[in-house]
Amino acid sequence: MDPFRIETDVTVSPAGLQRIRQGHLWVYSSDVSRDLERPGAPIVRILDPHHKTVAYAFHSPSSQIRLRLLTRGDEAPTAELFRRRVADAIARRLPAGDRGARRLVFGEADLLPSIVVDRYADFLVVQTLSSGAEALKPLLVDVLRDLVQPLAGIVERNDVRARLLEGLQQRKEILWGAVPDDSIEIEEAGVVFLVDIRGGQKTGFFLDQSENRVVSASYVTGKALDCFTNTGAFALHFAARCESVLAADVSSESLEQARRNAARNGRTNVEFREANAFDLLHDLDRAQERFDGVCLDPPAFAKNRMALRGARAGYKEINLRAMKILKPDGVLITSSCSYHLSEGDFLELLVQAARDAHRYVQIVERRSQAHDHPVLSSMPETHYLKCFILRVL
Repeated sequence: MDPFRIETDVTVSPAGLQRIRQGHLWVYSSDVSRDLERPGAPIVRILDPHHKTVAYAFHSPSSQIRLRLLTRGDEAPTAELFRRRVADAIARRLPAGDRGARRLVFGEADLLPSIVVDRYADFLVVQTLSSGAEALKPLLVDVLRDLVQPLAGIVERNDVRARLLEGLQQRKEILWGAVPDDSIEIEEAGVVFLVDIRGGQKTGFFLDQSENRVVSASYVTGKALDCFTNTGAFALHFAARCESVLAADVSSESLEQARRNAARNGRTNVEFREANAFDLLHDLDRAQERFDGVCLDPPAFAKNRMALRGARAGYKEINLRAMKILKPDGVLITSSCSYHLSEGDFLELLVQAARDAHRYVQIVERRSQAHDHPVLSSMPETHYLKCFILRVL
């Protein structure tokens, strides 16, 4: 079946049309006034109430996000258009000969909704997170094999919860080539990391924090603390400039990888400790431990809007405790990857935490996700990572 053969239409409500006109790429099921009688077409034509063509989109029959726009107006998507968009996304990020680690395709932000492609040295990791993207997976693999060189293997990391919301199975498979069972090596600003692209978190590594790790390390000297260290990414950047780094995480498996990363870089000034960050910060304060720099890079506390209230309390609590253990003029690097917590709301929580900790705080830098995770201006959902570098007085 040719996924680009358009034989079915859906009609959207005036509210859905308004979202499309504003540049958003999603139409929710509540704004589809006439849907497919027999779902199955990966790409459909979108009509307004007057039966005029307004766009073409991926169709997801089991998802609340029913439509993900590919083109607007009368331009129907084609295999050539798809290839061109993938090529353009890669060209924006990957200079000739660069074999580093970075995101090559960032879904909606690259006008390739629900498609993610990450490069780790000579390997690619792909995610197809909707029914429509899944139908284009064979074409995506062919296009990537042609565009990305050198290339040793392509891995599918479709083991994320978002697939279940689409009515799709979770899976991890090698789509092409040969991929080692153990970790592969990448380099980030002189620091080497071992990455498990077949089983690590996300697609193997937190690429969205890459630029924040490098920049924040320039502010931290002396004695540093890295909470939620995962595999030690922030900690090892700090270790190049600090006398000592304490890196903590609740996952023993992640810490074992972090220790291997430290050994690979010859870093002996990092102590890895299995601990809950909330408890650790409290215990360090009670023990009168003080640090020159603290990094907080927690997982998303608010997976959805209903969890936001509890998430706000959690973010405030860990930041308050971090501020209390910082020396005067200490640096706090603090992040939130919860989309539902806006940058403004996050900053307000930091202001409240500073007040309750009886500290003054300077905003040194406001940062976001790395440039290979661009934000589409008409889609707030593509802006999820907030990072502040603060000086605590």
